[in-house]
Amino acid sequence: MIEFHLDGRSGVSPYLQLVQQVRRALRLGLLSKGDQLPTVKDVVGQLAINPNTVLKAYRELEHDGLVAARPGVGTFVTRTLTDNTLAAHGPLRLSLQQWLAKARRAGLDDESIEALFLATFRSAVSEETA
Repeated sequence: MIEFHLDGRSGVSPYLQLVQQVRRALRLGLLSKGDQLPTVKDVVGQLAINPNTVLKAYRELEHDGLVAARPGVGTFVTRTLTDNTLAAHGPLRLSLQQWLAKARRAGLDDESIEALFLATFRSAVSEETA
Protein backbone atom coordinates (compact mmCIF):
# COMPACT_ATOMS: atom_id res chain seq x y z
CA MET A 1 0.00 0.00 0.00
CA ILE A 2 1.18 3.50 -0.78
CA GLU A 3 2.25 5.78 2.05
CA PHE A 4 1.72 9.45 1.28
CA HIS A 5 3.96 12.32 2.29
CA LEU A 6 3.67 16.06 1.77
CA ASP A 7 6.35 18.62 1.04
CA GLY A 8 5.22 22.02 2.29
CA ARG A 9 8.14 23.70 0.50
CA SER A 10 7.34 22.32 -2.97
CA GLY A 11 4.81 24.96 -3.95
CA VAL A 12 2.52 22.16 -5.16
CA SER A 13 -0.91 21.94 -3.53
CA PRO A 14 -1.38 19.01 -1.12
CA TYR A 15 -4.15 17.39 -3.19
CA LEU A 16 -1.97 17.52 -6.31
CA GLN A 17 0.97 16.00 -4.40
CA LEU A 18 -1.29 13.04 -3.52
CA VAL A 19 -2.39 12.67 -7.14
CA GLN A 20 1.22 12.80 -8.35
CA GLN A 21 2.31 10.20 -5.81
CA VAL A 22 -0.41 7.77 -6.90
CA ARG A 23 0.38 8.35 -10.58
CA ARG A 24 4.09 7.79 -9.88
CA ALA A 25 3.35 4.56 -7.99
CA LEU A 26 1.16 3.37 -10.88
CA ARG A 27 3.90 4.20 -13.39
CA LEU A 28 6.59 2.40 -11.38
CA GLY A 29 4.49 -0.69 -10.78
CA LEU A 30 4.29 -0.06 -7.04
CA LEU A 31 0.48 -0.11 -7.25
CA SER A 32 -1.39 -2.68 -9.31
CA LYS A 33 -4.93 -3.10 -10.53
CA GLY A 34 -7.08 -4.08 -7.56
CA ASP A 35 -4.85 -2.52 -4.90
CA GLN A 36 -6.61 -0.40 -2.32
CA LEU A 37 -5.57 3.16 -1.60
CA PRO A 38 -5.43 4.23 2.04
CA THR A 39 -8.77 5.36 3.41
CA VAL A 40 -9.44 9.07 3.63
CA LYS A 41 -9.48 8.70 7.42
CA ASP A 42 -6.05 7.04 7.42
CA VAL A 43 -4.51 9.72 5.16
CA VAL A 44 -6.02 12.51 7.27
CA GLY A 45 -4.62 10.89 10.42
CA GLN A 46 -1.18 10.33 8.90
CA LEU A 47 -0.74 13.75 7.27
CA ALA A 48 -2.97 15.94 9.44
CA ILE A 49 -4.76 17.45 6.41
CA ASN A 50 -8.36 18.25 5.61
CA PRO A 51 -10.44 15.25 4.47
CA ASN A 52 -11.68 17.33 1.51
CA THR A 53 -8.10 17.52 0.25
CA VAL A 54 -7.86 13.73 0.11
CA LEU A 55 -11.34 13.43 -1.40
CA LYS A 56 -10.41 15.95 -4.11
CA ALA A 57 -7.29 13.95 -4.99
CA TYR A 58 -9.21 10.67 -5.09
CA ARG A 59 -11.96 12.25 -7.23
CA GLU A 60 -9.38 13.48 -9.75
CA LEU A 61 -7.81 10.01 -9.93
CA GLU A 62 -11.28 8.55 -10.40
CA HIS A 63 -12.06 11.08 -13.12
CA ASP A 64 -8.83 10.00 -14.87
CA GLY A 65 -10.03 6.39 -14.76
CA LEU A 66 -7.22 5.24 -12.50
CA VAL A 67 -9.23 4.38 -9.40
CA ALA A 68 -12.81 3.62 -8.45
CA ALA A 69 -14.52 4.27 -5.15
CA ARG A 70 -16.62 1.50 -3.64
CA PRO A 71 -18.90 3.10 -1.06
CA GLY A 72 -18.31 1.68 2.38
CA VAL A 73 -15.34 -0.39 1.18
CA GLY A 74 -12.65 1.98 -0.11
CA THR A 75 -10.92 3.26 -3.23
CA PHE A 76 -9.27 0.74 -5.55
CA VAL A 77 -6.87 0.95 -8.48
CA THR A 78 -8.62 0.17 -11.77
CA ARG A 79 -5.63 0.45 -14.10
CA THR A 80 -1.91 1.10 -14.01
CA LEU A 81 0.38 3.36 -15.99
CA THR A 82 3.21 0.86 -16.43
CA ASP A 83 4.46 0.11 -19.90
CA ASN A 84 7.03 -2.15 -21.55
CA THR A 85 9.89 -0.11 -20.03
CA LEU A 86 9.20 -1.46 -16.53
CA ALA A 87 11.87 -4.18 -16.94
CA ALA A 88 14.51 -1.48 -17.42
CA HIS A 89 13.68 0.18 -14.10
CA GLY A 90 15.79 -2.16 -11.94
CA PRO A 91 19.16 -1.52 -13.61
CA LEU A 92 18.40 2.19 -14.01
CA ARG A 93 17.42 2.45 -10.35
CA LEU A 94 20.72 0.82 -9.37
CA SER A 95 22.68 3.30 -11.51
CA LEU A 96 20.76 6.18 -10.00
CA GLN A 97 21.41 4.90 -6.46
CA GLN A 98 25.12 4.76 -7.27
CA TRP A 99 25.00 8.31 -8.63
CA LEU A 100 23.20 9.49 -5.49
CA ALA A 101 25.87 7.86 -3.31
CA LYS A 102 28.55 9.73 -5.33
CA ALA A 103 26.67 12.99 -4.89
CA ARG A 104 26.48 12.45 -1.13
CA ARG A 105 30.21 11.64 -0.96
CA ALA A 106 30.83 14.89 -2.87
CA GLY A 107 29.06 16.72 -0.04
CA LEU A 108 25.77 17.58 -1.76
CA ASP A 109 22.68 17.88 0.44
CA ASP A 110 19.16 16.86 -0.63
CA GLU A 111 18.28 20.25 -2.12
CA SER A 112 21.52 20.41 -4.10
CA ILE A 113 21.04 16.88 -5.41
CA GLU A 114 17.49 17.64 -6.47
CA ALA A 115 18.50 20.91 -8.11
CA LEU A 116 21.35 19.26 -10.03
CA PHE A 117 19.16 16.38 -11.16
CA LEU A 118 16.28 18.61 -12.28
CA ALA A 119 18.55 21.05 -14.10
CA THR A 120 20.29 18.18 -15.90
CA PHE A 121 17.00 16.49 -16.70
CA ARG A 122 15.45 19.68 -18.09
CA SER A 123 18.56 20.41 -20.12
CA ALA A 124 18.56 16.91 -21.62
CA VAL A 125 14.86 17.11 -22.43
CA SER A 126 15.22 20.48 -24.14
CA GLU A 127 18.18 19.15 -26.19
CA GLU A 128 16.11 16.12 -27.28
CA THR A 129 13.24 18.31 -28.46
CA ALA A 130 15.48 20.86 -30.20
